[in-house]
Amino acid sequence: MATAPDHGMTGGDYGRLRASHGDRDRAVDVLKAAFAEGRLTKDEYDERVADVFASRTYADLAALTCDLPAGPFGTMLPAPMAAHPAARGTNALAIASLVLGLSQPFAPILTTIPAVICGHAARRQIRRTGEAGMSMATVGLILGWMGVAVIALISVAVLFLAVASTHHVVTPSGGFQVPPAPPAPPPP
Repeated sequence: MATAPDHGMTGGDYGRLRASHGDRDRAVDVLKAAFAEGRLTKDEYDERVADVFASRTYADLAALTCDLPAGPFGTMLPAPMAAHPAARGTNALAIASLVLGLSQPFAPILTTIPAVICGHAARRQIRRTGEAGMSMATVGLILGWMGVAVIALISVAVLFLAVASTHHVVTPSGGFQVPPAPPAPPPP
């Protein structure tokens, strides 16, 4: 009970902070442990418990327990609380992945693979840091993979048409005909 939590104060002047009922209960627990271990007599225990319930600040509680160990579980002060919770920013790679995924119709070759890479990197960072933007990264990732699939299908179709046009001749009826074999060389 010798120190108090940091509630946004500077300079370490925690003694003037008001103590809560929970703080007083923890101080009584320290006194109970000290009494059970034989560190305090019954009269000292009773007097200090009465003073704990009359205490108003951390300095008052610290004065009553500073000469005692904190008990079997160590000091049990509340965790420091921030005045305002920290704002979670949106992951920049998630934004980039979404923008790249949405811009694929305008520059498909240039933005498809970067959308996928940024999407995967953003999801990894978001899981690690807790930033916002998981849905943006996921949408950018899905759009990127859809772009990869479209580019792959177009490439296969172009390749198929190129191969088909070199080996087959289209007949006037619309079917394919295998071109005739080249003529045999004349006999010598």
